[in-house]
Amino acid sequence: MLPFHNIVGDPEQEYVADGMVEDIITGAVAVCLLIVSKIWDTELQELNEQKKEVFAEAKGEGFDVKILKEIIKLRKQDQEERDEREGLLDLYMQAMEQAGPEKVAKAA
Repeated sequence: MLPFHNIVGDPEQEYVADGMVEDIITGAVAVCLLIVSKIWDTELQELNEQKKEVFAEAKGEGFDVKILKEIIKLRKQDQEERDEREGLLDLYMQAMEQAGPEKVAKAA
């Protein structure tokens, strides 16, 4: 984009040309961001639809979708995070076993 020039020649009016350039750039950036946002939203919706289709097909084949989602979530974690989660799960399981079925049922 070419800058605007102060054709009046008055140095005190230079800010007008600078302000016009800034306003045009700001407007152009806003339009670009809006376009990118619309594209992003469309692509995200398409991906979500595809994900729903995959899970529906897996369910139709007899897979447990909740377990599949859990596996996907675990694959995104590193080994240290998985180990920490497994340790916490073991701790809670031991606490439930020690509490007995009556106390666990009351807590639920």
